[in-house]
Amino acid sequence: MELMFIGADHEVTGSCHYLRVNETNILVDYGMEQGTQTFQSCELPVEPALIHYIFLTHAHIDHSGLLPFLYARGFRGSVYTTDATADLCSIMLRDSAHIQMQEAEWKNRKAKRSAEHAQVEPLYTMEDADGVIKRLVPCEYEHKIEVCPGVVIRFTDIGHLLGSASIEVWATEDNITKKLVFSGDIGNIGLPLMKDPRMTKEADYVVMESTYGDRNHSEEKVDFVGELTKILQRTFNRGGNVVIPSFAVGRTQELLYFLRQIKEEKLVRGHENFPVYVDSPLAVEATGIFQRNSVECFDEEAMELMRKGINPIMFPGLHLAITSDESKAINFENTPKVIISASGMCEAGRIRHHLKHNLWRKECTVLFVGYQAVGTLGRAIVEGVKEVRLFGETIGIRAEIAKLVGMSGHADKAGLLRWIDGFAQKPKKVFVVHGDDRICKLFTECLKAEHGLNACAPYSGTRYDLIAGQFLYEAEPVLLKKKGHIISDVFARLVAAGQRLMAVIYKNEGGANKELGRFADQINALCDKYDK
Repeated sequence: MELMFIGADHEVTGSCHYLRVNETNILVDYGMEQGTQTFQSCELPVEPALIHYIFLTHAHIDHSGLLPFLYARGFRGSVYTTDATADLCSIMLRDSAHIQMQEAEWKNRKAKRSAEHAQVEPLYTMEDADGVIKRLVPCEYEHKIEVCPGVVIRFTDIGHLLGSASIEVWATEDNITKKLVFSGDIGNIGLPLMKDPRMTKEADYVVMESTYGDRNHSEEKVDFVGELTKILQRTFNRGGNVVIPSFAVGRTQELLYFLRQIKEEKLVRGHENFPVYVDSPLAVEATGIFQRNSVECFDEEAMELMRKGINPIMFPGLHLAITSDESKAINFENTPKVIISASGMCEAGRIRHHLKHNLWRKECTVLFVGYQAVGTLGRAIVEGVKEVRLFGETIGIRAEIAKLVGMSGHADKAGLLRWIDGFAQKPKKVFVVHGDDRICKLFTECLKAEHGLNACAPYSGTRYDLIAGQFLYEAEPVLLKKKGHIISDVFARLVAAGQRLMAVIYKNEGGANKELGRFADQINALCDKYDK
């Protein structure tokens, strides 16, 4: 019985873990790497045709995006996931295939113009996406499922995205059973629509994410409706549009939830009937899937609206643009409006057309509601560039650039700790993944030093014997060329100790002056020793 780490190890995308039970080969997620990667991921230990099952935590492309690639190379097993994730994958994997085919076509046209004749093949095709979608096995939350002799699984709502789940795996080999829990991406608490993450009580081994394992979101609850209302009010008063680059699945539906409330309560004075356009076929399809899965996935607040006959993400004045003609018509309608369009980082899609029409207008606002990765157009705009190139034109940026801070589908450090502390008994070992190199190490040290857990952050290629409870092989990091540096384990321990010291200091606020003074003297003496 073996666990092997393949992807998203000291990285934040490309999630993949390999599990062998008896002679059964299993993957947990098989995601696409996105953005800048620091470390080389190892190859799968078996050929795709020899993989029997895939357990999928959720539909985001960095967890599901290489499933069609696997199918194209011979995989014909079953993909177990939740009902809602299966629905989302049916549109997201097709959309990803469409992008792969478009990019290959564009590169081939460019090669012809430059007298280069090497043909580029897409990573996978629409046929590959359709093929793997047919392999999806939809499952309900909280139901134990015997996948095959020796393997039983259960999906638990983890509150990150519609249908997202942590996965419990009971693996039996030679009459010995070990329980593993794969956290998937742990959700933030208090999200609109989504339920808060549910806890799991017991496990021998836990594989958990650490995306925000070094920071906490604001302790004060952000008034998203109030902040969004202010931005709409001042923009509409100027006669401008609010253009929102948004991720089609998840973030767009959260925005619709807030906008419904703003319109219902008539919070934008003088513009109460402002129109809202969702200009993304993928977002439109995803919104329909959100509505169809509301009973199983929505939180109590959203369900209370549903019981009253109120759709929490639909309202008068909402327009869904499907065709390219409908998309083009939006910018020829002069009424101040909200335009929500993908992609969320402005790298592709219809949002670039809306930026072309609105960035140069000082009365308009471009509102960012999600993370903008380094090297993306969205990141450049947020950081204050004065002009951008769009469709061969140089566009001067005169619009207001705003951010709605605090919208995150990922748990912060406190949320991650809340989830791992929710186990009734400490797991035998915790494997920390899905965070960049520095964060993986810092969070691992926190789990060890402050929570008494046997934790480690394995690199890609590491293999672990689940029955013997020992490493079969501890992989060394393989740096990609010209990609950053590795933070040392000892330095990570030091930084983690410093963070713990600050937490202890704040816990002692209001203590006796004499004790606080002695504590301060001890810290200063330690600083004097090393501050040379």
